[in-house]
Amino acid sequence: MSGDMPKDSAEGSSRSISQQQPQQQQQQLIPPQPAQLSRYESQKRRDWNTFGQYLKNQRPAVSVSQCNCNHVLDFLRYLDQFGKTKVHLNGCVFFGQPDPPAPCTCPLRQAWGSLDALIGRLRAAYEEHGGSPETNPFGNGAIRVYLREVRECQAKARGIPYKKKKKRKTLIKPPRQDAKTSIQTT
Repeated sequence: MSGDMPKDSAEGSSRSISQQQPQQQQQQLIPPQPAQLSRYESQKRRDWNTFGQYLKNQRPAVSVSQCNCNHVLDFLRYLDQFGKTKVHLNGCVFFGQPDPPAPCTCPLRQAWGSLDALIGRLRAAYEEHGGSPETNPFGNGAIRVYLREVRECQAKARGIPYKKKKKRKTLIKPPRQDAKTSIQTT
């Protein structure tokens, strides 16, 4: 009885199925694209991975849960070797000059602003990865002191004093009473 069925109708149905399969397979092979990360999120992920790799390379290796502010300070000092900001030493003839006229042998360091931004991203990443704000080594007071010292040292070396911007105090103005009260006593 299966031989009674015309070949064209059987082939026709198999053709329509076989034509649909490559399209379905193509759709299944292409993974859905994740939403593209913002520049900040990409930097935060890269910084977190770099810090994690730094901890793994320590002897003995340190896990993120065992990490403390001393590891963070060591990491910041380690990053100085990749810096691009010239920081004049006290004995340098160009110490305190914003635009030195000639090159010198003073070391290149990470700029204070870069370190400050890095700590902000790592602090956020730590909490996103399950760390509590109370135990966050990136928010430790020693880190803030270190960053302040770096900022002051770099400002002196460049001859540009760092001045903290004063916050404007907004005065709360009482509501205007332009309209006279509607109830008048006579």
